[in-house]
Amino acid sequence: MNVIATHVATDNGGKYVRQLCKHWSHKLQTQVEGDIGTVTFPTAVATMAADGEGIAISITGADRADLERLAQVVATHIDRFAFREAPLAYDWQWQEQ
Repeated sequence: MNVIATHVATDNGGKYVRQLCKHWSHKLQTQVEGDIGTVTFPTAVATMAADGEGIAISITGADRADLERLAQVVATHIDRFAFREAPLAYDWQWQEQ
């Protein structure tokens, strides 16, 4: 499996995680517990965990090209909810797993 991850600085991370999971819950399997959310896409799983400094995001799946595309999808959607402070800074990095 491949993992692409980033940490996005924002004071409103928990709010954005909950909004994003609720937004996608109409079409995808999502789970939210406090400030931690998981979205299950057909080919990957995105996990988002907010703290006082931002959101740690990791996306796990088999196909690297698909993960790069999903990273952009996640970033675009978070920026929509964070319109007052967007665009946020995303520095996606590949991680060993």
